[in-house]
Amino acid sequence: MEVKTIAGVQVNVSDDGYLEDMDQWNEDIAREIAKELNIELTDKHFEVLNYLRQKTKEGETLTIRKVGKSGVVDIKGLYKLFPKGPLKFSSKIAGIPKPTSCV
Repeated sequence: MEVKTIAGVQVNVSDDGYLEDMDQWNEDIAREIAKELNIELTDKHFEVLNYLRQKTKEGETLTIRKVGKSGVVDIKGLYKLFPKGPLKFSSKIAGIPKPTSCV
């Protein structure tokens, strides 16, 4: 675990760069992480991010298929919003732990 400054806030991150504490997350941190991944966040991105955060707090295990069936975004839309790693990148930006299904 290391300490990193993101959007002017010191946060604890894993070796893969995921926030260790979901409660340290805010939208400015999300924007900065997204910027590092070359993703410009829109309202739709935040709708997905908030869904991921809610489900994680409820203890659900996230998969691309579950997110695709959420009614928030379909699988194709998820890939469009977060290319090259839809669940991996969306989880990182959402400030939640790296999904077990991501390598």
